[in-house]
Amino acid sequence: MDPQEEDAPLQEAAGGSDPHDDGGECGASFPGGWIRRLSRELHWSFVLAVVAVYGACQGVGDAVNGVATGYYWKDVQRVQPSAAQFYQGFVSAPWVVKPVWGLLTDVVPVAGYRRRPYFLLAGVIGASSMLTLSLHRKLGIVPAILALTAQSAGAAVADVTVDALVAQNSIAHQPLAADMQSLCGLSSSVGALLGFSISGVLVHSMGSQGALGLLSIPSALVFLAGVLLKERRVANFDYKQVHRKFYKAIQCMGATLKCAEVWRPCVYMYLSLNLSLDIQAGMFYWYTDPTVGPGFSEEFIGLVYSIGSIGSLLGVLLYQGALKDYPFRSVLFWGQVLSSLAGMLDLIMVTRLNTKMGIPDYVFAVIDNSVSQMVGRLEWLPLLVLCSKLCPPGIEGTFYALLMSIQNAGLLTSGWWGGLLLHMLNVTRAEFSNLWVAVLIRNMSRLLPLMLLFLVPQSDQHSTLLPAEMLQDGGESVKAGADILEFSIPVVDESGCHPLNVVVDDERIKVLDAGTESTDDVELIPLVNR
Repeated sequence: MDPQEEDAPLQEAAGGSDPHDDGGECGASFPGGWIRRLSRELHWSFVLAVVAVYGACQGVGDAVNGVATGYYWKDVQRVQPSAAQFYQGFVSAPWVVKPVWGLLTDVVPVAGYRRRPYFLLAGVIGASSMLTLSLHRKLGIVPAILALTAQSAGAAVADVTVDALVAQNSIAHQPLAADMQSLCGLSSSVGALLGFSISGVLVHSMGSQGALGLLSIPSALVFLAGVLLKERRVANFDYKQVHRKFYKAIQCMGATLKCAEVWRPCVYMYLSLNLSLDIQAGMFYWYTDPTVGPGFSEEFIGLVYSIGSIGSLLGVLLYQGALKDYPFRSVLFWGQVLSSLAGMLDLIMVTRLNTKMGIPDYVFAVIDNSVSQMVGRLEWLPLLVLCSKLCPPGIEGTFYALLMSIQNAGLLTSGWWGGLLLHMLNVTRAEFSNLWVAVLIRNMSRLLPLMLLFLVPQSDQHSTLLPAEMLQDGGESVKAGADILEFSIPVVDESGCHPLNVVVDDERIKVLDAGTESTDDVELIPLVNR
C-alpha cells in the first residue's frame, strides 16, 4: 500500500475530514453508511477484526455456548442450578483479569506487533480447548471447568485486543466512538441471531459436547483476523525494559483512577451490575422442565433465543438512530427502569398468568426474550461508550480492559448472588415453587442502581470526559504520522488527576512543570502503532 494512503486516516483524524461527512453514501444512521465510513477511515481489517471477535466469537460462539453449556451442566454433569451458576462464575474468571491481557497488548509486542499475535494466540487457545472438551466424553467437573475456562480465556484475550483497537480509534477519531460501539453491538446481535438459530438443532443432533466442539470454528476465524490485520510493525523494541513499562502502565492506571471523572463512573458500573441479580440458570432449568415448566425442547430453546436476538438487533439500531446523542444519565436511567419492567414478563410466565390470559408459553417466551434482549442492549451500549471515553492515551487497551473487567466483576458477583438466592429459596432441578420470588427480587434489584446515577457524568455521549491535559499529548502523537513515533503517558502528581506537560522525543521525555525543566528521563509506552 502507498504510504500516503496508509497515513490518510491519521491525516483525517488530525482535521482533514468532516466527522459528520458520510462521503455521499447512505446516511450515518443506516448501517451500510456508517460501516462503510468506518472501513474507509479506520481500514477494512479493523472492521473484519470486530466482526470476527464480536460477531463470530462472541455472537455465534456465546449463543451456542450459552445453550450448549446449559444442557451440559444439566444433562451431562447433572448439577443443581445454583451449582451451575456458581461454576459459570469460575468459567468467566478470565474476563475479570482483562487488564492483564490489556497490559500485554499495550507494552509487549511479539515479533514487532502489538495486536496481531494476541488474536492468533486467542484463536489457538479457544479452538484447542473446545476440541478437547468435545473429544473426551467422560470429563469430570474440574477438567470440564478448566476446558471451559480456557475457552473463556481465549475469548477474553481476543476481546481485549479488539477493545484496544476500539479504544485507540475512539481517541484518534472521537466522532466515530458511538459508531464503533454500534458496529460491535450490531456484529454481536447478528452473530447471536445466527448462533441461537442453530444452537438448539446442534445440541439436539450432536449433543451438548458436540455443539461445544464446533466453537473451535469461531476461534479459527479470530485466528484468521489476526493474520489479516493491518498493523504497523514496532522496530527495535527493547524487551529488557518491559518490566519498567509494566510499572509505568500500572502507575498511569492508578493515577487515572484518582480522577473523579474516572472513578465515579467506575463505581457506578460495578455497583449497577452487581446489584442486578442474575438467576438465568434457574430460569433455564424451569424452561426445560416438562413437569412444572413449559418443557421446551432443545430446538425451541434455540428458536426462542434466536428470535430474541432480533430484539437485540433492534436495540442496536434504536440506540444508533435515536439515543446516542442523549446524555449518559438519561439513557442509563431509562435503561434501568425498562430493565426492571421487562423482567416482569418473566414473573408473568413463571406464575403462568400468560396461560390464563390465553397466551401460549411458546408465544410469550418469544416476546419475553425479545423485549429483554432489546432492553439489555439499550442498557449496555451507553456503558461501552462511557468506557471508551475514559481511556487515557498510551494505555488505551489496558485501561479499557480494566473498565470492562470492572463490569465483568459486577456480572460475576451478580451471578453468584443470584445463585445464592436460588439456593436460599430452594430452587433445584425439580423444585421451582419459589422461583417467582427469585424473579420478583431480581426485578426490584434492577431499580437500586437509580440511586447511584449521580456518579455518571451529565454530558452527552459525544463529549470528551477526561481532562484536556490528559488528551493533548495523545492528539499530537496522532498528528505526527508515520515518520516519527511519539509516546504519551499521563504524568500525574499525587494531589490530583491533571498531568504535567510532556515533551516527547525518541522514547525519552522531559517533564516540564511551571517552566522548570527536569532532566529525569521517564520510560513511556507507545501511544499508537498502526
